[in-house]
Amino acid sequence: MGITFYKYQGAGNDFIMVDDRDQTFPVSTAYINRLCDRRFGIGADGLILLQNIQGYDFNMVYFNSDGNPSSMCGNGGRCLAAFAKFLGIGGSELSFLAVDGPHKAYFTGDLVSLQMKNVPEITHRGDDLVLNTGSPHYVRFMQYIKQLDIIPAAHAIRHNAEFDKEGINVNFVEIDSSQPNHISLRTFERGVEDETLACGTGVVASSLAYHHSVSSKNDGPTKNHIFIKAMGGNLEVKFDYSPVTGYSDIWLIGPAEYVFEGVIPESK
Repeated sequence: MGITFYKYQGAGNDFIMVDDRDQTFPVSTAYINRLCDRRFGIGADGLILLQNIQGYDFNMVYFNSDGNPSSMCGNGGRCLAAFAKFLGIGGSELSFLAVDGPHKAYFTGDLVSLQMKNVPEITHRGDDLVLNTGSPHYVRFMQYIKQLDIIPAAHAIRHNAEFDKEGINVNFVEIDSSQPNHISLRTFERGVEDETLACGTGVVASSLAYHHSVSSKNDGPTKNHIFIKAMGGNLEVKFDYSPVTGYSDIWLIGPAEYVFEGVIPESK
């Protein structure tokens, strides 16, 4: 009969979704890599299985386009929440488990808001910043990111001695000086090993890095709302900040859209 799949995208970050509550999907690195291939397969930045798990509405199992299991994907989580709603799972607020722990999601019109893990620490590499928002991210602030030759620039960081073995996602961020709390970014994702049109954990990492660098000069707790222009669309990040505990109650907000569906034929 084959396997029914659904294609979703969030700000251009696209995913193959499979309802795997019966856990019959034939997981293999080569198979998933072929399905995500944009010439010989369906084409996607990753593949996500929705599975049952006790105590939650569902479990998120995420694979990068190279076919390997990966760390948390923020836009993938938002798209999976939209897919769960399509399947009739849960109510107005969803609770699910991912590789980095529990998450919540809710819907406001066409937008999906996803609660991300807390980030207690941001470290420096010179003027650049490193943090983990469910996936590890390197953030560099610069001007004229649209003109950047991103692949060699990202490779120099992703494959340096510190990050080469495990890999790291690399974000190049430009601050909009005309509008407070507005940034643009381009992201190179490990596992995809290329630029993606958006990266949810990268958007969160860049927003927190922006706040850390520009807006956290006061000594008291703050609530913040950052607006982000990714290559594939606009996203928002809301969070609380405390100089004692760091970043908490972090929400990634944006669209998550159904694209098409089909059937993967049985292998011959």
